Amino acid sequence: MSLPVVALVGRPNVGKSTLFNRIVKSRASIVDDMPGVTRDRKYLEAEWAGRHFLLVDTGGYLPNTDDRIENAVFEQLVGAIEEADLVVFLVDARAGLTALDQEIALELKRNDVATLLTVNKVDSDKIELDSNEFYQLGLGDYVTVSAISGRKVGDFLDQVISRFPESQLSEKATATPHVSLAVIGRPNVGKSSFVNAILGEERQIVTDVPGTTRDSNDTIFKYFGQEFRVIDTAGLRRKSRVRENVEFYSTVRAMASIRQCDVAILILDATAGLESQDMRILQEAIRLNKGVLIAVNKWDLVEKDNNTAKEFEEKIRDALKNVTYVPVMFISALAKQRIFKVIDVAKSVQVERGRTIKTSELNSLLEKLIKKYPPPSMDRKEVKIKYCTQIRSCPPVFAFFTNAPKSIPANYRAYLENNFRKQYGFLGVPLSLVFRQK
Repeated sequence: MSLPVVALVGRPNVGKSTLFNRIVKSRASIVDDMPGVTRDRKYLEAEWAGRHFLLVDTGGYLPNTDDRIENAVFEQLVGAIEEADLVVFLVDARAGLTALDQEIALELKRNDVATLLTVNKVDSDKIELDSNEFYQLGLGDYVTVSAISGRKVGDFLDQVISRFPESQLSEKATATPHVSLAVIGRPNVGKSSFVNAILGEERQIVTDVPGTTRDSNDTIFKYFGQEFRVIDTAGLRRKSRVRENVEFYSTVRAMASIRQCDVAILILDATAGLESQDMRILQEAIRLNKGVLIAVNKWDLVEKDNNTAKEFEEKIRDALKNVTYVPVMFISALAKQRIFKVIDVAKSVQVERGRTIKTSELNSLLEKLIKKYPPPSMDRKEVKIKYCTQIRSCPPVFAFFTNAPKSIPANYRAYLENNFRKQYGFLGVPLSLVFRQK
C-alpha cells in the first residue's frame, strides 16, 4: 500500500511553500515574495502524530495565460490534483476572497476532488472572525492557519490525517534510497528533459527558456529493482550573473543537491561543448568527493561521422587534464537515446565508491610501486612510506604512513593514485590520499 498523497494548491503567493516547509520541517521549497517562485511539483514525505503521507507543493494556479512557463506550471498543478488523495486548497485571509479563488473552487467541485479548504495568514482571532466570507466557495467548513508563525498548524494536520484510514497512514516510506543522483549543469542543457525521460512522465517543467527550473526536486524511481533518488537541480550560473534573490537561492540549492548526492551527473550541451562553467560545476562535485560522470545531451543534433564521438571525447579529456577517470556518454534526452545507460553507469560508479581494498593487497601493490619508483628525497632526508590502508569508503580514502608526510610531492601522489586506478578501477570516483606521520 502506498502513502496517501496530499497536494497544496491555490493561487500564487498565498503561502503554499511556506506551509509545505513548516510541515516537512525544512526549507525544502524556495520562498519569496515574488509570485510564481514554485514551478515544478515538489514531493516530500511528511509525518504527523506517527502517521505518514506524501506532501506535494505546487505552483500558483494561473489558467488561460499566454505565458509559456505559467502554462507549464498550470499543467503541473493539474497533474498534482489528479494524483492527490486530498487537495488542501489554500486561500489568503489578508487578501480576502478573490475571483481566482472562486474559479479554483469551481474546478475542484467539477472534478469531485476531496478538498480541505484552508485559510492561511490568520495570525489573530480578529482575522479569524473576518474569514467567514470563504464559506461562499461552497466547500463546507474550513480550517485556519498561519504558516509563517505556526498558529493552528497542528489542528490543520489533525484534519489532514483524519481524512485517511489509519492503515494507509501507518506505512512509512523507504527512508533512504540506495543511490542518490544529482543532475547538474548550466541552464538549458536539458537536465529536466533527461529527468522526464528517465521517469517516463512530465514530472519537471521543460521549456527552451533558460532557468525554468528554480528549485531542486527529488523523485524516487526504481530501475531493475534498484531504487534511485534523482534530483533535478536549477541550472548553475556564475555568481556575477546571479541577480535576483530567487536565482541566488536556486544556486545555493543546486550546490546543496551536490552535497546530498552519491553521484553527480553533469549534463553538457553537445552543440556548445564543454565550457568553463561546466568545469567549475564538475570541480565542485569532485571537491566534495562525489561520484561523477558526464552525459553529452542533444547528440541527435550533431552532424556525425565515425570519428565524431571519439574526437568530441578527446576534447573533453584534454580540457579535464588530470581528471582522467570520468566516464563520458553521448545521449539524447528528447529521443531517449542511451538515457538508461547513464543510470547503469551511475550505479557502477556508486558500487566503485563503496569498494574496500584489503590492506594486504594495498601494501603488496605499494611495495612494487616504491621499488619501481621510490619517493624523491627531500632536504637530504630519505623519504620512506611504511604502509598503506583504506580508512574509509563512500568516498574511498587511503592513508599512507610515512616518516615525512609533508615531503611527498604532488607528482608522486599522482603516481600512486594513477597506479591504484590501474589496479582497482574506481571509474568516476575521486580518490583521497592522505599522508600521516609514522
